[in-house]
Amino acid sequence: MSGDDRNRRPGDSKVHRAKRGKNLAILAALVAFIVIVYFVAIVRMGG
Repeated sequence: MSGDDRNRRPGDSKVHRAKRGKNLAILAALVAFIVIVYFVAIVRMGG
């Protein structure tokens, strides 16, 4: 094994970073959707 393999952490490859970025984007979109639905419900109830 080379020294480079021993210093790498799990999830440190380009593929893992791309998946993490995609998951964070989906999380942000989901949270934004929930916030929008919440505020629309509050406005419709006359709050």
